[in-house]
Amino acid sequence: MKTQLTRCPVCDHDLTVTRLACDNCSTSIEGSFPPISGPFNRLSPEQAAFALTFIKCEGRFNRMEDELKISYPTLRNRLVELLRALGFEPGKEEPPTVRLSTEERERILDDMSEGRITYEDARKLLAGES
Repeated sequence: MKTQLTRCPVCDHDLTVTRLACDNCSTSIEGSFPPISGPFNRLSPEQAAFALTFIKCEGRFNRMEDELKISYPTLRNRLVELLRALGFEPGKEEPPTVRLSTEERERILDDMSEGRITYEDARKLLAGES
């Protein structure tokens, strides 16, 4: 899969498209056009192919293992690389898991029912929000 250049290979400055051409009728248009941008432009050809396979297999790793002939740990590592290339940090957006004992939960609910704390305060405490 070929990708559009977006950075100058000499000085690493942003490139601008200056000519567009139609392969069918040979019409050409000259001007200054911003390059097509988006998160997928950052992907290497291998990462783009992996993303397409992920979509084709509906995100099912068992199907991807068969399709790509690679193991689950390798698939997982490639998915993490793909997410990072797209600007995401895997696991960072997951809220921390709150581990309240049964007694702590009951105390929070009792405090709410007795009017010592509001519903919103109870919800935050149960969700682990301060």
